[in-house]
Amino acid sequence: MSEQSNLTLNLEKTADEIRQSVIKMLVEAKSGHVAGPLDMADVFTALYFHILNIDPENPLKADRDRVMLSNGHICPVWYATLAHRGFLPLSELSTLRKLGTRLQGHPHIYEPPGIDASAGPLGQGLSQAIGMALAYRMDGLNHARIYCLGSDAEIQEGQIWEAAMFAGNKRLNNLTWIIDRNNIQIDGFTENIMPIEPLRDKLEAFNWYVLEIDGHNFDEIIASCNHAKAIYERPTVIIAHTIAGKGVDFMEYKFEWHSKTFKPGEAEKALDELRTLQGKIASEHQ
Repeated sequence: MSEQSNLTLNLEKTADEIRQSVIKMLVEAKSGHVAGPLDMADVFTALYFHILNIDPENPLKADRDRVMLSNGHICPVWYATLAHRGFLPLSELSTLRKLGTRLQGHPHIYEPPGIDASAGPLGQGLSQAIGMALAYRMDGLNHARIYCLGSDAEIQEGQIWEAAMFAGNKRLNNLTWIIDRNNIQIDGFTENIMPIEPLRDKLEAFNWYVLEIDGHNFDEIIASCNHAKAIYERPTVIIAHTIAGKGVDFMEYKFEWHSKTFKPGEAEKALDELRTLQGKIASEHQ
């Protein structure tokens, strides 16, 4: 097996474990968002296990790459990724949304370590990421990058376009914006609720360098993030086309799973499907 194939296989297995953790967390919490965390597991895995310059032993090191999660409601995948990467104990994941937890329903800065910004109101994260990118430029941290992860439905908000215009004007080449283009929002499909297409054309008009990828293909995720590092004249946005609820057949493509509690037996079915990588390996229960 080639080195690249081995890397991809390891990342796929890690993403699958993160998806399982997300399901278990939401079952324990009895609430939370499902579809987004599952579909972004591959992007988070690629970032935290291959791309980012980070150190779980020194989460506040000055020249670290930083992640800003704009659609904070998908934070279960962020918490699960950080735990699997060593920023917090895996056992802590069961405290999601419970009284006194560090794992709130929306992320709070530095709780747990690895969370570099708070999030809540949609549409605000890109502005925060721009502030970080400007600060890094002022501090001369030219090799450190800011990654803003956000949803496609957020693009329906005016704040996003003000921020996008500002970043393009300032030519923030240390900023990479990854849009989860899963085509859903809480009340339906984006193109039925408030269409955002042609998205690529709009972003290019705001002076962004645009890449479009399969958000579940690790080779494409890694290559696009590396490509962004070679763009010097403007910020880069990666439109990651994803499948809502990825990895669980009865959830995929269904906007109803944006935020939904499990009925009896559904979580067990989802975990069984994830453990077998959608049938690619023998079930643990066989």
